Amino acid sequence: MLPAGAWTCLVALLPWWLGLPLVVLSAIGAVLFDRRIVHYAELCRRALRWGLPGLLFAVQRALGGDLIAWGAALLGALVGFSLVVLMESLLDHRVQRASSAQASPEWSELAMAPVGPPVHIIELARANWREAADGFADVTDPARFESTGEGRGRYVFAQGQVIDKASPHYCFSPDGRWFAANLPGGRGEVLWNRQSGHVYRLMGWQLSGWEGEQPWLARGSDGVPTALHEVLGQGR
Repeated sequence: MLPAGAWTCLVALLPWWLGLPLVVLSAIGAVLFDRRIVHYAELCRRALRWGLPGLLFAVQRALGGDLIAWGAALLGALVGFSLVVLMESLLDHRVQRASSAQASPEWSELAMAPVGPPVHIIELARANWREAADGFADVTDPARFESTGEGRGRYVFAQGQVIDKASPHYCFSPDGRWFAANLPGGRGEVLWNRQSGHVYRLMGWQLSGWEGEQPWLARGSDGVPTALHEVLGQGR
């Protein structure tokens, strides 16, 4: 604040014809240094803001210091500070124009352009259901189904995985990554991801088939097939 006040007093004590070039140079410097040397641009802006009152005081002193001189100084202050605010607004909101405008596409190109996201056609591989006997062939190792009566039992695999409370109706995905079995009474499906070890019991869902080695399920026989991650409410 002190250097700014000293600058105002200095410009006010100078003759107006010496103070005017200093204020004009401050305005030119604010424009030229803007976005090139930010520190110098800010100094020029401050010099312009605080130098303008001193210049107006010098002008009214040169006009005699009477009421008309003060009126002229106030009018000059209104015009001068309005121009300063306009200049700073234009500098702060300068529009960066592209060096060359991109050519707009023809209407025929717009008409032939695809609309919306690309379409991905889902083709489900049919689930190959089988009936488990006491022993059945796993994809890699032997496994067995231990019946507990009333169309239910448990599957015991060579690697130690046990899936209980399932029906003897089972199948594998085409590459053997997934194992699926019906829940007793057709109440849903149980899915086992043999790579991650996760087991999912999905009540009310039926296995529709496989797509990309991922299970797709539907609500009932006439339901719309849905990917497993959507059934679980998860993203991919």
